[in-house]
Amino acid sequence: MVHRTRPAVPPSRRRFLGIGAASAAAVALGTGLFPAPTGRSASASSYPFTLGVASGDPRPDGVVLWTRLAPDPLAPDGRGGMDERDVPVSYQVAADERFTTVVHRGTAVASAELGHSVHPEVTGLEPDREYFYRFQAMGEISPVGRTRTAPDPRTEPAALSFAFASCQRWDHGHYTAYRHLAEEDLHLVLHLGDYLYEYPVGGEVRGVAVPDHLAVETVTLEQYRVRYGLYKSDPHLQAAHARFPWVAVLDDHEVSNNWAGAADTDGAALARRAAAFQAYYENLPLRRSSLPEGPAMGLHRRISWGRLADLTVLDTRQYRDDQPCGDGRSDCPERFAPDRTLLGADQRDWLLHGLRTSAARWHVLGNQVPMTQVDSDPGPAARVWLDSWDGYVAERDRVLAEAAASGVRNLVVVTGDRHQNHAAELLADHSAPGSPVVGAEFVGTSVTSNRDGQDLGPQGRALLEANPHLRFVNEQRGYVRCLVTPGHWYTDFRVLPYVTSPDAPVSTRATFVVEDGRPGLLEG
Repeated sequence: MVHRTRPAVPPSRRRFLGIGAASAAAVALGTGLFPAPTGRSASASSYPFTLGVASGDPRPDGVVLWTRLAPDPLAPDGRGGMDERDVPVSYQVAADERFTTVVHRGTAVASAELGHSVHPEVTGLEPDREYFYRFQAMGEISPVGRTRTAPDPRTEPAALSFAFASCQRWDHGHYTAYRHLAEEDLHLVLHLGDYLYEYPVGGEVRGVAVPDHLAVETVTLEQYRVRYGLYKSDPHLQAAHARFPWVAVLDDHEVSNNWAGAADTDGAALARRAAAFQAYYENLPLRRSSLPEGPAMGLHRRISWGRLADLTVLDTRQYRDDQPCGDGRSDCPERFAPDRTLLGADQRDWLLHGLRTSAARWHVLGNQVPMTQVDSDPGPAARVWLDSWDGYVAERDRVLAEAAASGVRNLVVVTGDRHQNHAAELLADHSAPGSPVVGAEFVGTSVTSNRDGQDLGPQGRALLEANPHLRFVNEQRGYVRCLVTPGHWYTDFRVLPYVTSPDAPVSTRATFVVEDGRPGLLEG
């Protein structure tokens, strides 16, 4: 079950900066709400499913499906080799991989207005069940995708198995991590941001000569679309999307480094954000409730896995105050100001209300930047990253205090951003020695960003020395696998020895356990 709220954007700004009223029909057609028009097709004739297929945001009765038609995904105009005409896209959902038992079928329309993407929302499926899906358009059939519905909200399933990943800079390495992730036994994948990077890509990368028009920073809608075309052309990323439903949220690099929504008020910044949001929607399996309205997009939402777990997806970019003291790393007093917000008041109230009222055994926060204090100075002074929750201390303390006061049984935060693996205990007050442990946080490393890592370098050792609540630090690349049962939570840090060459093996570097009703970490 998915619950979320939506930010309001004045209509005049929406029309100027992003999708306006004319797009309502395009969205409805792209989700299959209205019948597809007949007698209209694109003139492109080559294979349109070069970016693969995907599904996402599972509910007990259905999922959202996704594909984007792009015979030439790196075309400089951002159209993916398509023209301006609409294209009917039919789809099927079946109980078996051979499609002998088709349980749902429909037609959506891929329009130029939405980058020839479609997001049909399928309902009427059975809970906690595996399904298969495929698309047909322009005389071609897509690869087959596999997805799964969420359990009945009245039941407590025996397990939830998921992986989370983030930070996949294409020009920093191969997506071998996704090849291994696609071979895992999972119910879903959680992507916590930095799906792409806005920086120029040029020269020969991964043995591929990158076209010159990618050697610029992404600012316009066309440039963001082409960048997604580059990233999503990777076969390992496509395999991971086709294998499991994804729950995705963006961080900063999908727009620009360390952007802060409440501080970006000039026209150029808002126009860039509107372009980035639209391209993100066009390329991820998101429901129409996440359709951007200019520079605003509804991404915080809650997905329930029966009575076992509630996954609360946070948006720590769009409503935040500017980073204190010019960003960077320091211990400036401004970071303790009581009115500073990372979530915005509405989202914070929504989060706390959900924690108070949820009947789930495990409460999982999908989060973009580390919540636990991460001091990089082992000495008496503190040196923290101000872009994370360390720059918004009062709000962190309030969220953790209210979670504890509300009787939240098991609070676990999963996080991206840092290009390192961390296992940490969340304290009621990180500045007070002996402060009670109120939850656990697992920070996942990057898929590729920062290129080949190492097991533990000087920076990682300094973090362990400076932060007693940090139980584990690792600086290799990979992803994190989690198994949640009624009695225990198991986290496996899955790492690769290198990403600058293909075909790296994967291994489990460390395992941590959280017991039901006990917020501390145990080593597995």
